[in-house]
Amino acid sequence: MNMHVNDAQQVAMSFLIRQASLIEPTVYAIRYQDIQYPSLVPVDTSAPEWIQSVTYFSMDGVGQAQWFNGNAQDVPKVELTREKFETGVSMAAIGYGYNLEELGTAQLLGMNLTPDKASLARRVAEEKIDSVAFVGDSTKGLTGLVNASTPTATTAPADGTGSATTFASKTPDQILRDINGQLTGIFTGTLGAEIADTLLLPYSVLLDISTRRIDAVNQTTILEWVQKNNIYTLTTGQPLTIRGMFGFLDAAGAGGTKRMVAYRRSPEVVKMHIPMPFRFLPAWQTGPLKFDVPGIFRLGGVDIRRPKSIRYLDGI
Repeated sequence: MNMHVNDAQQVAMSFLIRQASLIEPTVYAIRYQDIQYPSLVPVDTSAPEWIQSVTYFSMDGVGQAQWFNGNAQDVPKVELTREKFETGVSMAAIGYGYNLEELGTAQLLGMNLTPDKASLARRVAEEKIDSVAFVGDSTKGLTGLVNASTPTATTAPADGTGSATTFASKTPDQILRDINGQLTGIFTGTLGAEIADTLLLPYSVLLDISTRRIDAVNQTTILEWVQKNNIYTLTTGQPLTIRGMFGFLDAAGAGGTKRMVAYRRSPEVVKMHIPMPFRFLPAWQTGPLKFDVPGIFRLGGVDIRRPKSIRYLDGI
C-alpha cells in the first residue's frame, strides 16, 4: 500500500514540475493594467539579489556661471550638498499549491493545470509591491511616493465655496491655479532646473474634473482645460501625465485629507529598489498529500533622491 502511495506521489510531483514549466512563462507575461508602480515609479533591479540594504544620497546643488577673465583664478564653482540615507531590503513570499487528488484527477483526464493559481499568486505579489511603492509599510519603517517626509507639503487655498479647500468646491480657474502652483513650485524651488511632468490625483477628484464642464455653454471638461493650459505643457510642449489613484491618496494629506502629488518622473528624483523581482521556486512536497510552488521577491522602499522635485498639495 505504501509503495502505491509513494509511486503516486512521485508521479504527481513529476507532473507538477512539467506543468509549472508551462504555466510560469504565461504568468510572467501578464501585464496588470491596474498595477501602477511600473509606469509611475522608476524601478532599479541592479542591486545584488540578497543585499540587506541600499545606501543612497538625497542631493541638492547650487551654483551660477559668471563672466570670467582668462587671467583670473577664482573660477565660480558649484556646491553639492548630500544627505546619506539607507533603506532596508526585505523578502516577501506568496505561492500556490495542489493536493494529490487535484493532480491525480488532472492526470487521469489528460488535462493541463490551469494558470489561475499561479496568476493569482503573482498578482498578489504585484499588489504588495504597488502598495509599498506608493505608501510604504509601517512594519518595515518604509514610506512611499505619496507619504514621504522630505517633499514640501502645502494646503490648498481655502477659497472655494464656503471657504473650502477641495477641488469639488472650486471653479475651473481656481483648480488650474492650484495645479500650476505645484508645478511652478518645483520649478522655482529648483531654480528653474526641473519641472514636474506627472500629477497624481485621488480617483474621486480625477472623476470629478473629468466629467464637470467649465460652464453650461462650453462643453470642455475641467480635465481637458487643465491638460491644455498647465504650465508644464505650455513650457515644454509635452503632455502632462495625470493619473488617478484609488485609495492611496484619499487620506494621505494632513489631517487625513485628500492629497495631490506633483513630481518629475525620473530615477534621478525617485527610485524603488527591487533587487529580486518576483519568481517562482521549484515545486516541492510539503506534506503527505500536498505539493507547493513557492514564490518570493525582495524589495526596499522608495528613495526620494531630490525632495525639491516632489510636492504635495493637501485638502483637495
